[in-house]
Amino acid sequence: MNAATFLSAVVSVLLICCVGCSARRSPSVAGTESAAKGAPAPGAERISGPYTHENLTVFLVHGPDKLKAAKYLTLGEAMEQKKVIVHETGDVNQLAIENVSDEDVYIQSGDVVKGGKQDRTIATDVIAEARGGRIPIAAFCVEQGRWRQRGSEQAGAFSSSGYMVSGGKMKLASNVHAQQGDQSRVWASVQENQTKLSRQLGREVSSADSATSFQLSMENVDRDAGAYTRALEKVASDHPDAIGWAYAVNGKVVGANVYGSSALFKKLWPKLLKSGATEAIAEKDPKATVSAPSTKDVEVFFADVQKAPAKVSPVNDRTVCNVYDHNDIVLLETSDKDAGEVVHRSYIRK
Repeated sequence: MNAATFLSAVVSVLLICCVGCSARRSPSVAGTESAAKGAPAPGAERISGPYTHENLTVFLVHGPDKLKAAKYLTLGEAMEQKKVIVHETGDVNQLAIENVSDEDVYIQSGDVVKGGKQDRTIATDVIAEARGGRIPIAAFCVEQGRWRQRGSEQAGAFSSSGYMVSGGKMKLASNVHAQQGDQSRVWASVQENQTKLSRQLGREVSSADSATSFQLSMENVDRDAGAYTRALEKVASDHPDAIGWAYAVNGKVVGANVYGSSALFKKLWPKLLKSGATEAIAEKDPKATVSAPSTKDVEVFFADVQKAPAKVSPVNDRTVCNVYDHNDIVLLETSDKDAGEVVHRSYIRK
């Protein structure tokens, strides 16, 4: 073999090795961030509306039910039926979920749990498998200061989950996958929310039992939010193919939740609507004339974030969250790896 032939052979071997190394590295790179792939388009979905009450406008997202075979309990109904135990761990930013039932439970970021040593909000979407044992879950405190039993509540566990956090700031501050996720920001957004609600309603919404509790403030605002929920609650139930909603406050589209299952959306609808109604009350301007946005505005809201690259955040063996952050919109997309489908897309305006 002459020198030129030998050199050519060596170069070929080196090129093959480099390609092989690159192929082996790619899974770990894709596991953290995929800069080339943008957020997915909504697909075969259509938007209807607007449906408006005062300064809150609701749109429905209609589309195929991709998770008919997957049956999930929500956290609220699982706790009510004693099929899930949410344990206090003594760590402000971590709880433990124990699914003692034969059904999978879908837990949504922003779900508030009442009790323990402090009220918390769940900081990530997660699927707790049937009989899956006790699993850790990230959380943020939505009640600053208390670190003991409150009244007759249990200090070692949580009693219910009837509310979600409200407003873009609080939603992003209380999600571990978002850049804005931070405990101090959660406390600040709770205080800001309470201040705005008190000013709008002309009375103090915080509770004497715990002035910093977002949960107890929401309970005190239930009557006021009821005017919104009664006006809009049938919107979802009247449309069997609805898989999600988008909503606008003061004429601006600020959020959306779209699910792979129509049944899951319908079960979460009361919580979602109550959260949106609370946000509308907090942000209401009595002197302003509000014009409802159009379905085109919702389409633009969805389309804007599609330019963002994906940041992949594994949650557990069953759940993965993709984060898309573009300009003033964040999309948090949760998938069930067993089902091979997206369970939830949450769009939040910063």
